[in-house]
Amino acid sequence: MTRYADRRWDVLLDGAPMPAAARYEIEDPSTGGPLAEVPDCAPEEVDRVVRAAAGAQRSWARRTPRERAAKVREFAALIRANAAELAELDAVDAGFPLAVMRADVEIAATTLELMADLALGLGGQTYPLSSDLHYTVREPYGVVARIVPFNHPLMFAASKAAAPLVAGNAVVVKASDQAPLSGLRVAELAAEVFGPGLCSVVTGRGPVTGQALVRHELIRRIGFIGAAETGRLVQRQASESGVKYVSLELGGKNALIVMPDADLAKAAEGAVTGMNFTATAGQSCGSTSRLLLHESIADEVLERVVDRVRSIRVGHPLADGTQMGPVIDRRQYEKSLGAIEAATGEGARVLAGGGRPEGVGADGYYVAPTVLAGMEPDNPAAVEEIFGPVLSVLTFRDEAEAVEIANRSRYGLTAAVFTGDVARAHRMASALQAGYVWVNGSARHYLGLPFGGVKSSGVDREESLDELLSYTETKAVTVVLG
Repeated sequence: MTRYADRRWDVLLDGAPMPAAARYEIEDPSTGGPLAEVPDCAPEEVDRVVRAAAGAQRSWARRTPRERAAKVREFAALIRANAAELAELDAVDAGFPLAVMRADVEIAATTLELMADLALGLGGQTYPLSSDLHYTVREPYGVVARIVPFNHPLMFAASKAAAPLVAGNAVVVKASDQAPLSGLRVAELAAEVFGPGLCSVVTGRGPVTGQALVRHELIRRIGFIGAAETGRLVQRQASESGVKYVSLELGGKNALIVMPDADLAKAAEGAVTGMNFTATAGQSCGSTSRLLLHESIADEVLERVVDRVRSIRVGHPLADGTQMGPVIDRRQYEKSLGAIEAATGEGARVLAGGGRPEGVGADGYYVAPTVLAGMEPDNPAAVEEIFGPVLSVLTFRDEAEAVEIANRSRYGLTAAVFTGDVARAHRMASALQAGYVWVNGSARHYLGLPFGGVKSSGVDREESLDELLSYTETKAVTVVLG
């Protein structure tokens, strides 16, 4: 991995590397050893990047939505042209299988194109309120901050800039502390398309760099993806420095419910897919990490799930045949193993995994894909978001109890129901307190369909026209004609 350590990784300012007063070392999660050094941006460095973005935004906002959309499409094409490099960066930096990271590159490019497709939705309205002319227009905020997590580094760094850019804003992305390399590369590609300043990426530890971005006087619109506790901190810090619009996509302890009339083979496969074992080692806020099985079919479904989970091949993210890599860092490694220990201490049984997998050696942050069963709904593993490869299994007696257990969580991001009864499917989808519900499916996002959570899982919606419009403000105009 010396090519990553030997390369100089910098934040760009006005299209050129910005000298950083401090740098910090990031880890290779497959070994636990050093991977590269990146800038640890201080508040004054963040300020310089934001002010450069504000300067670039003024001319960008004067372009028509279709003109902005054309440049965003050009950016999508450049992302695709560099897919091999970007996917490898994420595989090495975040520890996810290379094939999955290639798919992330395609999703990023497709999302950029989706927002470009939606550009004409930025129009206003006219109102027949009098003999005068009354209309609204949508205007950009100026400079937008997007703070993204480690579990899809490239996909988020590129795709979460799409809506702000199409809406006429400049955007400053705060890359993940743990996996910032592809974000820094995205900023270089963005400068080729948009010129300097308009789409920037900063790196650094959250308590300093992230706070400086959230508190900056020129930033009135913030989009954050991450933990619920950090999301509340962002809300609080933003409010202390101004009146700001903050959207949040936060954690989840999401339920996948299997009713006795479901296709049990599809349900078992959906449960494993929904956990995102082979995508992000379970490190996904949308993972269906609580599997709720009707007691009459629990043994049959659980046997299928356990067999499937035991077959997952864990290994180095660049190795052929690897289906799941390590978790991101030592903290997440210890959190996952600690959650398993706490769950078994409260009566849960380990049916698959439960510790470090065989065949990976002593180095790196590898946790075997794990299935825990025989637990009560208040077991810690059934309540708290682990954000690791741990699936918690519970049973229920009837539909009402299934919904009650699912809704007991303080989170409400996703949910899934497997059933052959159409009426039941709609009834349960309505009753589940979640922002995004699958019926007889899991995991897959359908770009254009609003994604987001309720309760402690966040506010606002993304991946849709809702996201694009949220990066504009409405101005009302009256023209007196009399």
